[in-house]
Amino acid sequence: MSRYLPDHCRSLVLALAGLLGAALLPATAAAHPHVWADISVTIELDEQGRVEALRQRWRLDPFYSLMLLEELKSAEGEQPMEARLDQLGSEIRSNLAPKGYFTEVRHAGEPVALDEVTEYTTLARDDRVAFHFRLPLVEPLPLDSLAGGDDLRYRIYDPSYYIEMIHEINEDQTPRDDALVIDTPNCTTRIIRAEPDPEMVAKAAQLDRTDEAPEGLGRFFAETGEVSCSSS
Repeated sequence: MSRYLPDHCRSLVLALAGLLGAALLPATAAAHPHVWADISVTIELDEQGRVEALRQRWRLDPFYSLMLLEELKSAEGEQPMEARLDQLGSEIRSNLAPKGYFTEVRHAGEPVALDEVTEYTTLARDDRVAFHFRLPLVEPLPLDSLAGGDDLRYRIYDPSYYIEMIHEINEDQTPRDDALVIDTPNCTTRIIRAEPDPEMVAKAAQLDRTDEAPEGLGRFFAETGEVSCSSS
């Protein structure tokens, strides 16, 4: 862990990665969900017009952001806040890597292999901590392959459901225009709300502060981003 961050701040970093256990924060670690993040995704195309990456932005809720920023401010040392945020982003990235960056991508129903994140940054804007990163595909997908019902779909979720992750919404609860973007007239996007089984909703509601969520619980509450394209 970083020399910039004291032990209690490190616990918050681990929480963001969905790796917090009862030994770290026994009073709060198992609340479900305990934190939320507003997410937006830009589908990035390469020079040949193929899908090559998902650029993501996660904006942590105001209360949790305040906790993180206060912890960073109180850390020992003379490092400026920008350096402390950079280090926080590095640790978030490292903790997310074993979890596939909380992102599941499918094409025509089949899993899409994802590469490692090397571009990322952490910012504090309007009292919100935002983590930005570029998640590349191992092999780019031609837009023609997303036609005829062979959509590209993704889900972004914390498997433990410690963090609830929802696409950016307007005041009327509809997705914002920038919640899912692809810059080409040949493709359309939509965000499909989760419809968890009532049994799963009840299971999540019954978890108290001393319970551990079953791994994968968050998937049942994850929205689905969809990209469909027409043949050129």
